[in-house]
Amino acid sequence: MTVQRIHHRMVDLVQAEGVDTLFGIPDPSFFGMFIEGQKRGMEIVSPHHESVAAMMADGYYRMCGKPGVICINKGPGVANVASGANYLKKENIPAVFIMAQRHRLYEQRVRRGMTQFMKQPPMFEGVMKYIGVVEYIEQLDEVFQEAFRQALSGVPGPTYIEIPLHIMQGEIDLPPVLAPNRYRLVNQQAGTDAIAEAVTILTNASHPILLLGQGAMASRAHDKVIALANKIGCPIINTISVEAVLEGMDDRTLPYGSASASELVARADAVLAIGTEIGEAMHYGRGRHWSKGKTDRKWIYIEQDPTAIGVNRPIDVPLVGDLRAVVPQLTHALGDFQGQLPLDVAGFVAAHQAYKDALVAKIPNNSSPIHTGRLAVEATRAIPANSVIVRDGGAASMWFNAALMMNPRDAMWSSNYGAIGTGLPYALGAKLVVRDTRPVVVLTGDSSILFHISELETAVRKNLPVVIVVSVDYAWGLEEASYKANFGPDTPIPEARWSRTVRLDKTAESFGAYGEFVDKTEDIAPAIQRALASGRPALIHVEVDPSINSSFAEVPGFAEFRTWYGEETDNLSPLVNKGGDPDGSKGKSSGSGY
Repeated sequence: MTVQRIHHRMVDLVQAEGVDTLFGIPDPSFFGMFIEGQKRGMEIVSPHHESVAAMMADGYYRMCGKPGVICINKGPGVANVASGANYLKKENIPAVFIMAQRHRLYEQRVRRGMTQFMKQPPMFEGVMKYIGVVEYIEQLDEVFQEAFRQALSGVPGPTYIEIPLHIMQGEIDLPPVLAPNRYRLVNQQAGTDAIAEAVTILTNASHPILLLGQGAMASRAHDKVIALANKIGCPIINTISVEAVLEGMDDRTLPYGSASASELVARADAVLAIGTEIGEAMHYGRGRHWSKGKTDRKWIYIEQDPTAIGVNRPIDVPLVGDLRAVVPQLTHALGDFQGQLPLDVAGFVAAHQAYKDALVAKIPNNSSPIHTGRLAVEATRAIPANSVIVRDGGAASMWFNAALMMNPRDAMWSSNYGAIGTGLPYALGAKLVVRDTRPVVVLTGDSSILFHISELETAVRKNLPVVIVVSVDYAWGLEEASYKANFGPDTPIPEARWSRTVRLDKTAESFGAYGEFVDKTEDIAPAIQRALASGRPALIHVEVDPSINSSFAEVPGFAEFRTWYGEETDNLSPLVNKGGDPDGSKGKSSGSGY
């Protein structure tokens, strides 16, 4: 038993979970914790807005599998971070928010006009998986441990700890902090009977497929999933959340929604779903592409949350547990079995590549104005193969996805929440993990980068040399397209565009980053090479043809997107991509993979 200051104990509790980074704006409530954490070698990252701290924690988690810890100032700081908490809830990202609060005496007084005071927990009801308030010093360990238990159990998500100032200033006399396995379930395996049933299905299947979701990538289970895919000998269908291709799996991986993937889905007699909610963007595993071919296919579902089983579609074999434990458990249970990748899978992969090649061939190669698709082609040809790709934005983001000229090993975007403005924060969180071992490249639009462009200063201050390629059309491109589709091409459009005097490269330079302006196609790749060589955070402002982003007919993947995005929008016929298939009645995929 050793007497400790509270902030020392809080550092003990987060380090016990393997956490090595604290996110948050410096505040007197956390001075002690930040100073102690830094003494112990922890990274302290202070952005310019509290919501960015949450998004950085998201990018951090996706690259290392460790939950984010976010330290937030009372009152306005807590209110500001509420939007960030919603990001993490929708993206299924585990994080622990430590919220400061004024001395509890203030809450009990009959007073009005108290500065920086408000009741904070009600703002997060329905957002946080757990809300714990430390009313007594002796509660500290149990509240922290419950916050981590809830954040990391079932569907991962954010949790809330509130610590009033009088607790922050206290001392505590407790035994050493418990290791995680002493107070919560870790590395949970699935039941042996369920594993045996899954083995039977997989070994008897003629055409099994693996449906890979964001959870498998974010949990850093790459090697485990690769070993299982090799053992089964099956193709991999990436959900729309997953734009990366596992190392060595290029010959068998296809994006959901592509024509080739849809053919493999139709003939599949067994589906092994890992790390995915099997949600709306997957047509709930029931409609669209799943309604073709062998509709009686068997479903095996590796899922940590038992309440998710059978909700979106019936499941034949639920394997409930931590996928980092269940995936190798299933691989081991398959024993000497060795499936063979069907020979025609190579043809499906080649057909998808031919589709992409045909798409690229149709993109104009004129020097100026630059077609958004041409920017995507030239930029992603110039990016190093080992780059972590972060995608953000609307129309520009769709083009970057459709014309991506590489198979990244790690990639991320706000696929569940569908938010924009996440790109730079995600990238900074990712760069904190990979440091100098890999480039981190943001592919985004101007509407999106303007959300949090001030974080370029954070990148400079923390020496996080991310490279940002911005497609600049001086507009809310997709919103302008929606205006035109609903009210006609000649209708005046309020507030969809802004001044063409905006120079994002100059803004970057003002923060101490590298900036470059590009308005000719042939200058894109050299600019990216110079940005990478600068060794600094860099932003490349690329002027593109605004007419491309403001037309649904031009944006690839929009027809497929319309087949799953919200039943309530299905009847908005003016939004239909002309010549597309919004309701799936033709039974054909757009082949975009968006």
